Amino acid sequence: MMLMVVDVGNTDITVGFFKGEELKATFRMVTRESRTSDEYGMFICNLAERKGIKIEEIEDVIMGSVVPDIMYSLTRGIIKYLNIHPMIVGPGTKTGIRVTTVNPKEIGADRIIDAVAAYEIYGGPVLVVDFGTASTYDLITEDGTFLAGVTAPGISISAKALWQDAAKLPKIEIKKPDSILAKETISSMQAGLVFGTIGQTEYIITHMIKESGLKNVKIVATGGLGKIISDETESIQYYDNMLTLKGLRIIYNKCKKN
Repeated sequence: MMLMVVDVGNTDITVGFFKGEELKATFRMVTRESRTSDEYGMFICNLAERKGIKIEEIEDVIMGSVVPDIMYSLTRGIIKYLNIHPMIVGPGTKTGIRVTTVNPKEIGADRIIDAVAAYEIYGGPVLVVDFGTASTYDLITEDGTFLAGVTAPGISISAKALWQDAAKLPKIEIKKPDSILAKETISSMQAGLVFGTIGQTEYIITHMIKESGLKNVKIVATGGLGKIISDETESIQYYDNMLTLKGLRIIYNKCKKN
C-alpha cells in the first residue's frame, strides 16, 4: 500500500509518499489560494509521476493544514484525480496526544502532528522546535500531554520585515556569516537573523524546561531553516526535516487501527 501524506503550510505544501514506514518520495508546491481543484489534481499527479510514484498505487491520503482557505480546492482535486477522499487531521482525530491548554482547538494541526511524531519516535518528555513561517516551541510530557507552546516570528518573517520596512536594507540569503563581527550590511543582517534566532532558541528552550520542572527532555527540531540553527547550538539534540510527514503517517495508522 502507498500512503500519500500532505502537509499544508503557510509557505509550502509538502507531499510525501510512504510505503510502509519508508518515505519513498517527496515534493513541494508553493501555497497559493488561487489554484483550482483541477490545477491541484494535475500538479500532484504530474509531480508524483516525475518522482516515480504510480498514481494507481496510492491507496489512501491523509492531510494536515493550517491554511483553511485552500482546503476545498485541494481536497476536491485529490478526490477528482486520485479518486480518494482524504483523511484530514483536526479536532477529534485520534493522535495519542492530550492537549491541556486553555483552548485546545487553537493549537494548529501542524503542531499536533509534529508533537505526535516527536513523542512516538523520540519519546517523552520532548520539546519540538519547528523553524517554519513561525518558530514554534511545543513541550510534551512523558505521558503524551501537550503541556505548553511558544510562538515567535520565523526567520523568514523577520528577514522580510527588515528589507520591507527599512528602505535601505536589501533582500539577502539567510545563512550564517563567517563571524558575528559583521563589517558590512549583508553579513550584519545575516548575523542578526541567525545568531539572534540561536539566542532566542537557547533561551526559550532553557526556560520552558526550567519552569516545567521536567527532566531529561529530548529536543527535536524541524522546519526548512532548522538545519542552520540546529547545527549551531548544543541545545538541540535531533534535527528531522521530515518530522511532519512522519507524524501524518503515524496518525493515519492510529486512526486505521480503530
